[in-house]
Amino acid sequence: MVHIGLTEIRSQFHDAIRKVQFGGERIVLERQGRPVAALVSLEDLELLEEIEDEYLDRLADAAEAEGGESIPWEQVRAESEALP
Repeated sequence: MVHIGLTEIRSQFHDAIRKVQFGGERIVLERQGRPVAALVSLEDLELLEEIEDEYLDRLADAAEAEGGESIPWEQVRAESEALP
């Protein structure tokens, strides 16, 4: 994984996008030496979203198995997005 500072990425943006899109690289963007964001391929993003959906489905199944009060999916989704 490549780490690039935010000031550097401005001059290397097109090259970085090519590396991500065609080379499958993952690039971590840093501000003052601290990671703040990442550039990943669309395939990586789609996989991450599939994993997230599967995880949330498992949480919902586990909650349903416990019984108790039913919570609307929109509320569960909103609360899961607020998690760190």
